[in-house]
Amino acid sequence: MSAALTDVPLHRAFVSVLGQARPVGAGVLITPRLVLTCAHVVNSALGCDRFSSALPSRGQAISVRLPHIDRDRELAGRVVPEMWRPPRSRPELGHLAPPAVGMLPYYGDLAVLELDSEALPGAEPAPFLPQRDGNEVVAQWASGHTLPTLRAMPRVSAHPWIALDVLGGTVAAGFSGGPLWDRERQAVVGLVVAAHETAGQPASALLPPDHRGPVAAMYAIGLSSIEAELPALPPVAVPAAGRGRQQLLATLEELLTTRQAIKECEERLAARLGRKSVGPAADIERLAGMAMGVRRGVPELLDTVYEHLSEHCPGALAESGGWEGLLRIAHLVSPRERLSPQRRRNLSALLMHCRSTDPAALLRTVLPYAEGLPTPVDLADATDILEGYDAPPGQRITPLLQGVVHISVQSRAASEGIADDLDAWTRSAAPRLGVAPAAVDQFRADTSAAYASTAPSRRPDTVPPRVQVELLPVSPGQLFTYQIWVWNGDGRHEVVLTQDTEVPSHQVVEAIRRVLRTEVEEYPDTALLEFFVAPAWLRLEVDTWEFPGDADDSGFHPGISRRVVLRSTERTRETYAGWKRRSSALSTAPRLLLDEHSTDPAVALARLEVSPDAGIVVVCCDQQQQGRVLRQCIQAGMHTVLWNREDQGGQLATELLALVEGIDHTRIPEAVRQARIKAMADPDCPTHHGRRLSLLHDGPDHRPPPLAPDLWALTHP
Repeated sequence: MSAALTDVPLHRAFVSVLGQARPVGAGVLITPRLVLTCAHVVNSALGCDRFSSALPSRGQAISVRLPHIDRDRELAGRVVPEMWRPPRSRPELGHLAPPAVGMLPYYGDLAVLELDSEALPGAEPAPFLPQRDGNEVVAQWASGHTLPTLRAMPRVSAHPWIALDVLGGTVAAGFSGGPLWDRERQAVVGLVVAAHETAGQPASALLPPDHRGPVAAMYAIGLSSIEAELPALPPVAVPAAGRGRQQLLATLEELLTTRQAIKECEERLAARLGRKSVGPAADIERLAGMAMGVRRGVPELLDTVYEHLSEHCPGALAESGGWEGLLRIAHLVSPRERLSPQRRRNLSALLMHCRSTDPAALLRTVLPYAEGLPTPVDLADATDILEGYDAPPGQRITPLLQGVVHISVQSRAASEGIADDLDAWTRSAAPRLGVAPAAVDQFRADTSAAYASTAPSRRPDTVPPRVQVELLPVSPGQLFTYQIWVWNGDGRHEVVLTQDTEVPSHQVVEAIRRVLRTEVEEYPDTALLEFFVAPAWLRLEVDTWEFPGDADDSGFHPGISRRVVLRSTERTRETYAGWKRRSSALSTAPRLLLDEHSTDPAVALARLEVSPDAGIVVVCCDQQQQGRVLRQCIQAGMHTVLWNREDQGGQLATELLALVEGIDHTRIPEAVRQARIKAMADPDCPTHHGRRLSLLHDGPDHRPPPLAPDLWALTHP
């Protein structure tokens, strides 16, 4: 294994981070003066708590070595303030409170060090590529020796972390911040950030300095997460492309006919990519090499050449041959990249404000015949997928621009206030992608007309539909009868499937899956799944049910693949009155904790009455007492109740309160789903708070089925 590594450029970029003259972690050289590593590695090197969020001052130097270049020479590096991302447990940058001890932070934990001088001769920045499922990777220890390496295989690739199974080797604390190397593709695909120890040993988010032993799973921060966390990061290097290089050189020579033009483009491109210009020594070879050597460098080259030609010889743009040829060759050299780094970041920033477009539905609309499309995490992920596709023959509008136009049209219909900015972005990007603005305007008009004709009654506040299951368990709770309803914002609320004979849980899940496929037409991947059950059955583990599928099917696990919530069939005038009062104060009221001291019904009722505005409650008490406390919450009209069906204790209570603290109530089901996903990714960590997590979420569109005890509840709200 070590012999295979000595031939790759990873060693020339591998950095060891020192604390008290010994390695505490690793990093990777991304430019001659910048080192990318984990924030907790920097904290350890400075003798601080690993979860500290305080920004190290520029006067605090961190010692680093390039062990494969000169293992005895130390260099000094200092944290770049705008690229300091300490570990945190929430996705929002404003929530810098560290995670609880022993818990994985999941977000942030990145830092960039600026060296006082350029790296030693012989060192060079590491090439990066996005992680690819199915490719084995290698991690390296901070000692700098070639033997302490380990092999791993990615298990789950999802924002913000990659979970990996360790195949061989021994984990040491110095792996943190080190690169994951894909030997097949000859590139870094992520930074090692955390690990879980084997079953029977305590879980550790960040391994202590003296740890050395086997682990059950290892975690890494992928390239997409790194770029999202560090928008100011200069574009990283990529493996040199082979195809199209000579064609690119020939076309650039036709468009840039003078040495001054080449020099101006080289200086402008170097400034944009954060690289050093060669000044008067610039030539076509260096210009193309700089663009082809970094991520999204070729699209940045296109923008640079486009601006130069617009300023000095606009006629060259009007001539279809040169510019069209450059676009065609650029797609050959960089097949999955169309946007420059800043243009990509500008689009991602706009897409954060769009809530009316379903990412999976967008892909199906723009690429109706594409097979094997991945499920996008969000709109930024969806447009990133669209960016890799060329326009079909006979069509001028690229799939990427089609997707942005669709998002803009739906955003305008939903009055989200971001449509004008999306249209402005499209007008600016289209010419650089070889698309005439008039063609984009016509496509937008056609899309708007088609959208208006297919959704004439769509309301601006339309939300994804709900699949509602009235579940009637048969004691002791292993067989069920049910009715399945479909509800949407356009007024539909009808029963679509019934089952009067008793069936096991996997048949219930199979029926739900069938309804999602056949009845939920517009948003099948974001439809909320709700189980209506009597209070006595609120602790059913519906989120752990699974339909296994067959040899050609991946099965269906509701609590992982979608947001699953419980609702009570018990709703009266009194409970609705309490719910209405508490719902009106959701945005300002504090979260309420009912712990083991509130298991007496009288005590629970008193706690709820003392907090008349609290609408979100965390129940953390003995498993045998949970039913009584949950019933009190229902009678008090609580909007949302979060509890764990098995565990209890002060640590769990703190974690569950942190899960719902500061988050909008409409996002709680998705937060719970993410917690369940992370628990599944950590099979040897039985203490993860997402395991056996349950949610009672009683939103404003509560519509119990006809068997509800109070007919008044059928028409209100």
